[in-house]
Amino acid sequence: MSDEIRLEGIGVAPGVLDTIVTMAAQGVEGVAAVGAQGLAGLAQKARKGTARAVSVCVCEENPESLDVVVHIQAIYGSRLRDVARGVQAAVVDAITSQVGVEVASVDVFVDGIVFAE
Repeated sequence: MSDEIRLEGIGVAPGVLDTIVTMAAQGVEGVAAVGAQGLAGLAQKARKGTARAVSVCVCEENPESLDVVVHIQAIYGSRLRDVARGVQAAVVDAITSQVGVEVASVDVFVDGIVFAE
C-alpha cells in the first residue's frame, strides 16, 4: 500500500483515519454533514481542484503526531465557534483513543450552513 500512513511502525490506510474523523465530527451537536453539500443536499464527491472533506497527514514538525483538516456543514442557528471546538475535541479524542497517536492540530472549515426544512 503506497499511500499508507506510517505510525510508530504500523501502516494505517488513510481511509481508516478519514472514517474515524468523519464519524467523530458527525457526532457533534450542530454538525449537519461532513464535506460539501451538492444539489438536493447530496454530498458531492471530491473533484479535481476541490478540497477533500477530511485530510489526515503526518505532522512535519513531529512525525509521531497527525495533522487533521475537516470540512463541515453547520446547522443554521448553531454557534459556529462552539461547533468547531466540539469537532476539534471529538476528533482528538477519537484519534487518540482508537489509534493511540497524538494529534498536533485539527483545522475545521465551516463550508456552509444547512437550514431546517
